[in-house]
Amino acid sequence: MGIPPRIKPVSRVLKSKRIESIDLLRGTVMIIMALDHVRDYFHKDAFLYDPTDLTKTSGILFFTRFITHYCAPIFVFLAGISAYLYGSKKTRQELSFFLFTRGIWLVFVEFFIIAFEITFNPTYPIFFLQVIWAIGLSMIVLSAMVYMNKHLILFIGILLIAGHNLLDGVHVPGTGPSSFLWSVLHDPGDFHIGRFTIMVKYPVLPWIGIIAVGYYFGSLYRSGFNEEERKGRLIIMGAGAIALFVFLRALNIYGDPAPWSIQKSPMYSFMSFLNVTKYPPSLLYTLITLGPALFFLALSEKPLNSFTEKVSVFGRVPMFYYLAHRLLIHLFAVVGAAVSGYKWTDMVMLTTSVYRMPELKGYGFNLFITYLVWIGLIFFLYPFCKWFDRYKRTHQQKQWWLSYL
Repeated sequence: MGIPPRIKPVSRVLKSKRIESIDLLRGTVMIIMALDHVRDYFHKDAFLYDPTDLTKTSGILFFTRFITHYCAPIFVFLAGISAYLYGSKKTRQELSFFLFTRGIWLVFVEFFIIAFEITFNPTYPIFFLQVIWAIGLSMIVLSAMVYMNKHLILFIGILLIAGHNLLDGVHVPGTGPSSFLWSVLHDPGDFHIGRFTIMVKYPVLPWIGIIAVGYYFGSLYRSGFNEEERKGRLIIMGAGAIALFVFLRALNIYGDPAPWSIQKSPMYSFMSFLNVTKYPPSLLYTLITLGPALFFLALSEKPLNSFTEKVSVFGRVPMFYYLAHRLLIHLFAVVGAAVSGYKWTDMVMLTTSVYRMPELKGYGFNLFITYLVWIGLIFFLYPFCKWFDRYKRTHQQKQWWLSYL
């Protein structure tokens, strides 16, 4: 008899509301993001030095880290696009309320869910204010900005992205409220309040700029916008961002607090050229990550095949994936420590120096094993993400809370 008419259109309508190129790009960066988090827990050198330290790193390790630089800015940029698309079906008041409440929810998630997943310590000795926190605060700010003209939103976004490096030399010493506030805005820092440690890794000024620019770009995906014109604009702006990156980086004058220099080999000189600052994301960091992302969006605007459909599954359930992969990586690391002859409790974070804990001296695996764990994690997560994607698609209109995942 086939599928009843009252059911069949539902899945088709739900699918048609998705923009597949956005899901594909988000899914791609979500997969890549897991590589960096696996490396944090499994690669032996992750406990010793930063993979972008050119005095200690190797080419493959550097690019293993560099490729993951694309994740956070693209994720925040796409959050801005998604906010615009959500608002196209709502009033401004409804959009503002959603962004404000979802922002508060994301800050809560960072403090109490992700912090536990990272530390496995229910006493919460350490809070990491990272990408989910930054997205949450950016959404709260965007909830007010949506009442502005979209061109003004774009102007403010560009101003924050391009101008915040003028503040690189501004520091507020100490650990008081003003120092903490400045850290939240622009200058990463660690703060101790009683027995708690708060590590501000993602100052929000440039991230607010990125989500604001993403919100403006969402207008390119509004109903009725010409597809070829959108592709052309994305390619032109992507090429412009990359060209501006090369120009400014070559001059070594502005756009990143860490200048590049000639190194011991052409490869290392190239690595130095690409070695831009993420905390907070410099102008050059944003240009070299979002420029290729715009190209990706333009070139991927075509029907999905069997492979890209699977990748897009991760992009349709980003929060579910993020929370699940954080938890699983730490659980896998507990197993990795146990099979390596360590106690599982060595993987419980007691202090901020967890990655250099004496108990874990000598722990870790080579990059090949790290990559295998990463690939295994993705395959393990896929059926769960596919299940939640299907559940979300068929229940979102009835269960409002799914919009917050």
